[in-house]
Amino acid sequence: MMTSGSCPAAPTTVHPPICPAGATGGSQGLARPRMVLFGDSITEQSFRPGGWGAALVDTYSRKADVVVRGYSGYNTRWALFLIHHIFPLDGIAPPLATTIFFGANDAALLGRTSERQHVPVSEYKDNLKKIVNHLKDCSNSMVIVLITPPPVDVEGRERFARSMYGENARKLPERTNEMAGVYAGQCIELAREMHIPCVNIWSKMQETKGWQTLYLSDGLHLTPEGNAVVHKEVVKTLRDAGLKAEEMPYDFPHHSKIDGSCPDKAFQ
Repeated sequence: MMTSGSCPAAPTTVHPPICPAGATGGSQGLARPRMVLFGDSITEQSFRPGGWGAALVDTYSRKADVVVRGYSGYNTRWALFLIHHIFPLDGIAPPLATTIFFGANDAALLGRTSERQHVPVSEYKDNLKKIVNHLKDCSNSMVIVLITPPPVDVEGRERFARSMYGENARKLPERTNEMAGVYAGQCIELAREMHIPCVNIWSKMQETKGWQTLYLSDGLHLTPEGNAVVHKEVVKTLRDAGLKAEEMPYDFPHHSKIDGSCPDKAFQ
């Protein structure tokens, strides 16, 4: 028998709150919204120690689940085969935000060792547009962020190739910074045309002296410092779009809101 002011006994079975389809965490107790990182190897590697994806997990801890969907070696042409699987039009709540980070492979040069990955720049832009339009069909409120390909350090790529293949290393560069810049320009142009944000990593990294070895581990992929630049710019872009981590609700009450003698009140 309960006395006045007493706390009822904790239930023997606790059922977690259920988030209705499409809910995005408007109040405590709802399932966390998702942020999806969609891209090539630079995205696939983003959950490694010091990675920009792992840093996003920390930034949005208990506010959103950050899901990596990175595919090493993929270009935008091949990415089109994935979008209906990763972003179905029905049956699952759409992401709160999605980053699209392709172009490093699309920009591989014809007639060189990586030409299988090459996508003409006009097709690259059109493929990005198809991905963005599909995401808009999934949700008219999703924050969609384009990220340009990073700059390329040709000498760094050559050193890496020699370390891997010795005398059998390629004789001509399979990527150049100039060509990566052409693709970055098309990514930026598309973002303007579709009125969505774009993180211009190609230009941002080159603002720093010695970016070639500071930000790139093999002339293309990112060092921890390079990952930090991507993380900083992505977070800034998400914040500008209204996704400020400090203003987003926790999925369940903060521990300071739980009464030790009557915890159930915090979960009502």
